[in-house]
Amino acid sequence: MCQNILYFSCKKKKNLPFPPLMASFKTMISILMQFSRTAPCLLWRSRTHIFYMFLLLLSLFFLSTSFNQRSPNALALALATRLRFAADYIASFTSVSSSNTCIVSDVRSNCTLSSVTAVERTPGNSLEDGNDVIKDLSSCDIFNGNWVLDDSRPAYIPGSCPYVDDSFNCFKNGRVDFSYVRYRWKPFDCQIPRFNGRKMLEMLRGKRLVFVGDSLNRNMWESLVCSLRESLKDKRRLFEVSSRNEYRTQGFFSLRFQCTIDFIKSPFLVQEWKISDKSEIRRETLRLDMIQGSKYSNADIIVFNTGHWWTHQKTGKGKNYFQEGSHVYDRMEVKEAFTKALKTWAQWVDSNIDRKHTRVFFAGYSSSHFRKGQWDTGGNCHGETEPISNETSLAPYPWMMSILESVISEMKTPVFYLNITKMTAYRKDGHPSIYRPLEIPRTPGMFQDCSHWCLPGVPDFWNELLYAALLISGHDLPNND
Repeated sequence: MCQNILYFSCKKKKNLPFPPLMASFKTMISILMQFSRTAPCLLWRSRTHIFYMFLLLLSLFFLSTSFNQRSPNALALALATRLRFAADYIASFTSVSSSNTCIVSDVRSNCTLSSVTAVERTPGNSLEDGNDVIKDLSSCDIFNGNWVLDDSRPAYIPGSCPYVDDSFNCFKNGRVDFSYVRYRWKPFDCQIPRFNGRKMLEMLRGKRLVFVGDSLNRNMWESLVCSLRESLKDKRRLFEVSSRNEYRTQGFFSLRFQCTIDFIKSPFLVQEWKISDKSEIRRETLRLDMIQGSKYSNADIIVFNTGHWWTHQKTGKGKNYFQEGSHVYDRMEVKEAFTKALKTWAQWVDSNIDRKHTRVFFAGYSSSHFRKGQWDTGGNCHGETEPISNETSLAPYPWMMSILESVISEMKTPVFYLNITKMTAYRKDGHPSIYRPLEIPRTPGMFQDCSHWCLPGVPDFWNELLYAALLISGHDLPNND
């Protein structure tokens, strides 16, 4: 008889020192023995869990390819941890049950889940997307909620999607804890349906969805592409319209399913520019009165974003950088410049977007979690393995989003505001931190990434909310067949 062997706890764990090499291999052998006792019984119950054997093989592959870049100590620990991850995930699909749910924002000191039910996430078992669900969603603030522990399968296997940028591929880059994929966003006042890739592809059939913005929007684009790809039985049905080289040179990447999903790099939404000064020296400016590019005005769905580049030193100082017409301001406060840029974007949308044809979304500011400095001054987030548990500990609401909300409220074109700021503010555990591409040496004082997100991870739930929003307005989407 199969034994229920897993117990999950919300209690905070102390950071243990890095174990010696022999201890790491002892741990690995112990987990292998546990895995060998558990896996055959579980795999007998459902052939779909061979999926996790594939995850294990992927893990071994990435470890072996980077062997020369890691110490034997680190290699042993990474292998042991990933074996445990595979064993845990397989075991989490046993037929045990409990009504307990651990809410991340609870401040309980002792929240223990034992014998927790984990419903496998497959394309066919999402919450039914009927009229009652859609009506419930339409009257619910889906951005007001918290993160709950949820051991169902991620939207796609860590390390499996070829469209995840190396910078976001924490699994490939050696992150050995997988707690960051074990949480799901849950609104307080309603239940959102799980992402259903097949249903979303049907909704998008024959349509063009475009993400326009900075690398956080690329985070979201890659997440969506990978989630939709996971739903395809035949992965050959996904085609690259443009190459990765075209993205590097032109900031454009396009993939085609039965729909087209594009990413267009435009970190400010307005045009980056170059002018010559009196000494004929070329210098960069930002045209606050000119939208950057317009090759997407006829798309069926557009998801815009901007924000993080407005916090950089050049924009923050605002000295001889912001331009309108031929005039370059000696100095302009970044808040004023941001307002002008958003108004330029809003005017362009109102003048060029056909409201009967195109749905417009704007993704809000994605929270960063740098401690003791910023990205270029020693800020770090390494070692975070749990979300923030208390809402009072969240960072203040970004000033940029207050300006955005004001601008959107004055537009003629309806804009669905994906207000992801609060939901991301909790997730200090979800960033790549030191798990950058392997060619970047891991040295004390290295730049840590505490702005972007590991994939799979937090952006998968931005797309779950996008999916929910499309369900609400789905009956209004134009038919391009």
